[in-house]
Amino acid sequence: MSIVTNAVRVQGQLFALLACLLWPGLVGAQTATTPPPPAPAGPLTLPECLHYALVNQPLVRQARLDEVSNEADIRISLSGWLPQVGATGTAQHYFGLPFTVFPDPTTGISTPRQLGVKNVTTLGLSGTQVIYNNDVNLAARSARFTRLAAGQNTVNTTISTVSDVSKAFYTVLLSQRQLDVYREDILRLQRNLRDAKARYDAGIVDKTDYLQAEISLNNSLAGRKQAQEAIKANTANLQQLMGISAERPLQLQYDTLSLERDAVVDTLEPLDPARRIEYQQVLTQKSLQGLTIDYYRLGFLPSLSAFGNYNSVYQANNVSDQYNMRFPNSYAGVQLGLPLFTGFRRTQNLRKARIQDQRIDQDVLYARNQISSEYAAALANYKGYFNDYLVGKRNLELSKEVYKVVDLQYREGIKAYLDLLVAQTTLRTSQLNYYSALFQVLSYKVELQRALGALPTNY
Repeated sequence: MSIVTNAVRVQGQLFALLACLLWPGLVGAQTATTPPPPAPAGPLTLPECLHYALVNQPLVRQARLDEVSNEADIRISLSGWLPQVGATGTAQHYFGLPFTVFPDPTTGISTPRQLGVKNVTTLGLSGTQVIYNNDVNLAARSARFTRLAAGQNTVNTTISTVSDVSKAFYTVLLSQRQLDVYREDILRLQRNLRDAKARYDAGIVDKTDYLQAEISLNNSLAGRKQAQEAIKANTANLQQLMGISAERPLQLQYDTLSLERDAVVDTLEPLDPARRIEYQQVLTQKSLQGLTIDYYRLGFLPSLSAFGNYNSVYQANNVSDQYNMRFPNSYAGVQLGLPLFTGFRRTQNLRKARIQDQRIDQDVLYARNQISSEYAAALANYKGYFNDYLVGKRNLELSKEVYKVVDLQYREGIKAYLDLLVAQTTLRTSQLNYYSALFQVLSYKVELQRALGALPTNY
């Protein structure tokens, strides 16, 4: 009983020691999480927003991790070219020795006899080296293209991030400028409301001027509220695209004159589908499919490998004498494998691979047509909004001049309040149209550059 108790106690101590050693690693594996990226400091310009997004955006980080993972897959596939070395060890005890039938040399009658020893221990070292194999040959030839495909995926994700963040940045600025327009309009309408109320109280005008001023003020107050909420929603969208938590504040910095200069782009630049990353990705798929065709086409070739083994065998009937004598053996050789008939599997796989290659040809054609369509749409939208931007800029200057004159005439009693209200509404509309056209031009400039494959991504 004491022996059993001691064994149980020792076993419990071993389990406790093992748990103490493993527990910190298990806890760390369960609780370790990626820390959130640091919040950007100060008002951010568009290049700073793009730089932050390209460093901290989860999709960009995933693409870079996929590149690292793909590199590991390539090394795993290429490891088949290296020697494969392994060690084995077996120990066995015969409770009954095996029988072997031997013919009697004198009578010729087969007689079963027990041969061997009861205890056998074998320690072996083996190694193989592939000389040629279709699988490892495919891995070596496709490594460059799989590495290229992973890099192209990262580039595509980067381009999408730059495009989305840029357009979201302009959308936030548009909402902010709309809010500024409504704030200026509210100040003017509040002054007009006070003037109309004073004139009504003095009996100079009837109450329609006062009521119209209040209606216009209420409409501008409603527009200001919509702009405030739009800023919150658009800012949250920008933060999500940049990889910033929505709880963290985000301030933007911009220069209207710089934005007006940035709105100009060369619309005569020719379209080259080969510059688009989507087109390059399809061509890479076609290259990989060509390697797959070669893999099945060369499937009839034999596989050749070299091997070698070294074994140390210890044998004895008594356990105490088992390791007194060693009986080594070793050998080396080559192995040739030749597929003779596989049920037409290779030919059917080859036929399927060629069909898939023809399908990729259609993907190439579809990609070219889609790129041409995207370019035509982006160019048309850019030209249309750029014209609206030029017209809106001119109308804004005219509206400011008209409002200034009508407001002065209204103060002098020459113009009615309705004329002032029309001039003020026209000014507000011109301001909103101008900023809307400006930021639409900037957004479609991004689309045009992306369609051309010329969108800058170095931030």
